[in-house]
Amino acid sequence: MNKNATETRSLLMLHFAVLFFGMAGVIGRGLSIPSFAVTFGRVFFSSITLFIVIKLTKTPMKLLSRGDLLAYIVAGIVMALHWTFFIQSVQVASVAVGTITFSTFPLFVTFIEPVLFKEKLRIKSVICAVMMLLGVFILVPPDRAGATVNGIVAGMLSALTYAVLSLLNRRFSTRYAGSVVCFYEQFIATVVLLPFILAAPPALTRKDILLLILLGVFCTALAHSLFVSSLKKVRVQTAGIISGGMESVYGIILAFLLLGEPPTAREIIGGCIVIAVTVYTTLANSKEQT
Repeated sequence: MNKNATETRSLLMLHFAVLFFGMAGVIGRGLSIPSFAVTFGRVFFSSITLFIVIKLTKTPMKLLSRGDLLAYIVAGIVMALHWTFFIQSVQVASVAVGTITFSTFPLFVTFIEPVLFKEKLRIKSVICAVMMLLGVFILVPPDRAGATVNGIVAGMLSALTYAVLSLLNRRFSTRYAGSVVCFYEQFIATVVLLPFILAAPPALTRKDILLLILLGVFCTALAHSLFVSSLKKVRVQTAGIISGGMESVYGIILAFLLLGEPPTAREIIGGCIVIAVTVYTTLANSKEQT
């Protein structure tokens, strides 16, 4: 296979990964069970799939220190919160609100990263964060309808927890394989959510179980594997632009096609601002690192 064909294949893998990521919100919207139960199903089926993949590929998964174990526990708790908030956002508001507000996670990274890693806070990053907030404020309806506002708050909490999770993953990225990182985080998230499932077991239909399997296996385990595999030939800069910008686009399109949920004018305008700032931030950061 020649170089161009290999790069094209990697780009297709990346787009399919982001498509599956975008589909997660649509599936969450289509499920009537509580958001914590959706998240439990997602991490449960995904962690099983990842464990099988790790064993088949004989990928080392032994933890190197107790500090890593504690960090994984924290990351697993944060992941459980992140996906629960995200599903809550799409369930109470819309897929558009959930995916657009989630895309603001760079806003939180801007302010958290300098504190954790003792890096300088840049004025340009602050301006980008303000622009993202403007995009989110546009989503708020004039009458401040409760469902939409609650969805925006849940979506912003999803973005905040994802920012924390992504910064925690900086610790793991050079020490463990991507599949191992995801397995430990999702397995711990499963354990964290299990008491809530036992305390308030959801009434599941056969359709619910099938959707949860689809969510865990395809939209999480497979999507992550495709994303990581694509990075062998696709630049991180390109992957950041596609994932940061296209996940919302794919999610909104799928919500319209599968759920009959067209985006409002406010969602389109606010989404365009958030996606544009995300793409600009990715490009700017990649230039500074070269």
